[in-house]
Amino acid sequence: MGVDKGDGYWRRLVRKLTSDVEELDADDLSRSVEASGAVKACDCRSGQEVTVLGRLRSVELSPGDAVATLEAELFDGTEGVTLVWLGRRRIPGIEPGRTVKAKGRIAVRDGRKVLYNPYYELQTTT
Repeated sequence: MGVDKGDGYWRRLVRKLTSDVEELDADDLSRSVEASGAVKACDCRSGQEVTVLGRLRSVELSPGDAVATLEAELFDGTEGVTLVWLGRRRIPGIEPGRTVKAKGRIAVRDGRKVLYNPYYELQTTT
């Protein structure tokens, strides 16, 4: 039994030393999703009610003369989901790098998975 633990340790150590930072970050995010009970973005299907958890990669505000919308790309280590809040130009705490848990019904727009006006929770980092 001790040999298995050692083998696993060395395998993880070699992986950490030979993988790039983005790949390791994606693995950590994916494990966090599983631990929280959320659905991986790659497993979400159109029309499905889901809870997703991930880090915001980007946040875009609509131009001043356009209809107010706020879009954020949430990445969970497997795939991205676009969060769209209609009628909002800014939401305190919704900023790149922030970890967010979002709930809603998945839609597909231009081949991308989207949650419109999702319920969201800002997550604390540990």
